[in-house]
Amino acid sequence: MKTGKVVLGITGAVLALIVSQLAAQLLAGLFAALHLPAALCNIAGGILYAVIAFLLLKLFAEKGMKMRLSELGIPKIKIAPKWLFTAFLLPLLVSGSYFLFPGKLQRGIPLVEAAPYLCAGIFFTGLAAGTVEEMVFRGFIMNLLDKRFGRLPAILLPSLLFGAVHILGMGFGMLSCIQVIVAGTLVGIMFSLIALEGRSVWNSAAVHAVWNFIILGGVLYIGETAGKHSLFSYILETNSFAITGGEFGVEASMISIVGYIAVSLIAYRCIKKENKK
Repeated sequence: MKTGKVVLGITGAVLALIVSQLAAQLLAGLFAALHLPAALCNIAGGILYAVIAFLLLKLFAEKGMKMRLSELGIPKIKIAPKWLFTAFLLPLLVSGSYFLFPGKLQRGIPLVEAAPYLCAGIFFTGLAAGTVEEMVFRGFIMNLLDKRFGRLPAILLPSLLFGAVHILGMGFGMLSCIQVIVAGTLVGIMFSLIALEGRSVWNSAAVHAVWNFIILGGVLYIGETAGKHSLFSYILETNSFAITGGEFGVEASMISIVGYIAVSLIAYRCIKKENKK
């Protein structure tokens, strides 16, 4: 595959992500203007984001790239049980590990008030963002780079990009930027290996989506202060950068990083076993 086609494919996929997100937010805003419940608007926004992105990526792949989605790691939807199990186990173990450190569990806002945030956590931050980002990063970008430059660059470059985009516009200090890029790169490698193991982004999308909901979805917030929109908060009685994750939060902590590495090693071992067959 020529480099120009790779660049075109990556650019088109990223644009599809941006356009679909903006379109979904605009439509959700229109629903809100009609005085529909905020929870319902957030559900609609998440579903629209995922559907619009899938349709744009499918259209671009078939008409613009002359490729099938399956050639880009996006086959028919099917999730392996082991990765669905991992999707819940990883964030639950990471969250549960924090209760081993000194802290205080505190009730947050009532369920009725939290409903819009929980719906956004499930359908937008979780389902939609996890799925769309996997289709773009572990689908289009990784597979196009693999066809042009080989497996290792295909894993490392999108993962590094995935880590770097999380510091854009955040105003973090240098140490926090380094920590976020390292953590983001490692989680990107984890998602890449999961997608490669089953030759499908749907496995990594499941892990990504459930991680986003459990860690960011509004049920339990873990940090040095209480979460403003969560049902519960576990307020850590430590300011250790390695434990709290610094300015970015627990996703960049050493606890999460150990989890990313452990799952990556499991996925890599599964790939090696499959290659020996």
